[in-house]
Amino acid sequence: MKIIETSHISKIYKMGNNIVNALQDVSISIEKGEYVAFMGPSGSGKSTLMNIVGCLDSPTSGSYSLNNHLVSEMTENELAEIRNKEIGFVFQTFNLLPRASALENVALPLIYAGYSKSERNEMAMAALESVNLADRYHHKPNELSGGQRQRVAIARALVNNPSIILADEPTGNLDTKTSYGIMTLFQELHDKGNTIIMVTHEDDIAHYAHRIIRLRDGLVEWDRKNENVNRGVPA
Repeated sequence: MKIIETSHISKIYKMGNNIVNALQDVSISIEKGEYVAFMGPSGSGKSTLMNIVGCLDSPTSGSYSLNNHLVSEMTENELAEIRNKEIGFVFQTFNLLPRASALENVALPLIYAGYSKSERNEMAMAALESVNLADRYHHKPNELSGGQRQRVAIARALVNNPSIILADEPTGNLDTKTSYGIMTLFQELHDKGNTIIMVTHEDDIAHYAHRIIRLRDGLVEWDRKNENVNRGVPA
């Protein structure tokens, strides 16, 4: 079942007198349950593609279908609901509220979804348990390590049981050992059936994904299955 399908999308930005072709004629499809990495150097278009897939931006031309629904025909309210319920976002900078506990940070998307406080706390605690961080539920971000903060961010992405997890450079602010720990966690989430799309410029991190789409200068350079998936910490 195709969960994501882009058809000949392009994205053009005007920066003063300059025109930047961030994406050019990109057509990809991703099946439910896949684990895909968008890879490429800085300026390749991978983050732009991620933003379009996550309904945070829209293409200049071409079309994008999410769960067989044409995104361009959705209202702002429908898009906001999709971003809250269908897509879980994990960012390089964690994006946690500094004065809120881990539990409160994880529960945040559930406020917008209309759950009661007791329901939010129960669901948030279950999400923290899924990333092995339930014992840190009352800690604030400055009381957690970088890896623990990223696990809180992943729990927040999971709390609404989304169709897709989008991770933008999820190991970008982490040391090597912690990065591999986070990648092992993503593999466990994929093994449970989650669809995961990750943006990275790091080759070793990309090889945790089961399929790699490499972009360069706004074009898909190649798109192939990863025959050598990293299943643990590389030697």
